[in-house]
Amino acid sequence: MAPIGINILRAADLLEAGELVAIPTETVYGLAANALNEQAIVKVFEAKNRPSFNPLIVHVVNLEAIDEYAVMDDVSRKLAEAFMPGPFTLLLPKKAIIPDLVTAGSSKVAIRIPKHPLAIKVLMLLKFPLAAPSANVSGYVSPTTAKHVSDGLTDKISYILDGGPCEVGLESTIVEVVNNEIVLHRAGAVTIEALENVSGLKVVSKAHSENPATAGQMKSHYATKIPLIRGDIEQLLKEHEEKYIATISFSKSYRGLKKGHQYILSPKGDLNEAAQHLFSVMRSIDEFHFDVIITELFPDTGLGKAINDRLGRALSENK
Repeated sequence: MAPIGINILRAADLLEAGELVAIPTETVYGLAANALNEQAIVKVFEAKNRPSFNPLIVHVVNLEAIDEYAVMDDVSRKLAEAFMPGPFTLLLPKKAIIPDLVTAGSSKVAIRIPKHPLAIKVLMLLKFPLAAPSANVSGYVSPTTAKHVSDGLTDKISYILDGGPCEVGLESTIVEVVNNEIVLHRAGAVTIEALENVSGLKVVSKAHSENPATAGQMKSHYATKIPLIRGDIEQLLKEHEEKYIATISFSKSYRGLKKGHQYILSPKGDLNEAAQHLFSVMRSIDEFHFDVIITELFPDTGLGKAINDRLGRALSENK
């Protein structure tokens, strides 16, 4: 069983030795390895049972470090200065120092600066960047606490650095500057409105893919073990009334359902709070013997777009 603790020096020593360490970030917990060590990267794919054609995100300590591993155009640099450190990732032309295994053979690398203080302290102790996809088995709900990591990967990693619950709770926004537009590869806490305000460019969304250019693009992802369906909750409750049901809603409660059967992400209607709780709620429901999870479309603005994206790819129809 992987030990859980707050020993930053131990985490750094293990990473230098080519081992895997789960680290906290403001988004979700990452399964970290030396991004320049191909043997360590192979361990990441094996631990997660992640397909090797699914690229990894590289985490660095500051803006200057990005220039060591990738090439930034003026707009990308402007976006980086505005949103990093934070839940924001840029897809950039990579330099030769980044192994092709990290990028699944692509000439571009996804790179970001985490905001969590423990992640930054670990990076400050290292002379290399970290590849750090979510610290869970590929395709399952991402972890937002050290316990979530332990539940899924405890025998596959050397150490879990405990930084408490993740502040954002959803993976980073991923964008790429192409032909005077911003391509949104994955929705997250940095919204389309914020991107357009900073850059002055239009944001266009990239469709999900089974041959992704960057992390977080697989059509089926974030899936619960219990089948999840989405629509009008009241109507779906009637259609599935004979089943043992759990619901996930934004702020509304539903009559006729027991308290332990309905999970309200934000009673006060705050999308930031809802995003922070989403993955924890999905994991909590999976611990019980429900027949089906019913959820709704969230407001399609700001973080609501990211919540809808994650729930959409968790739907049972995508499995």
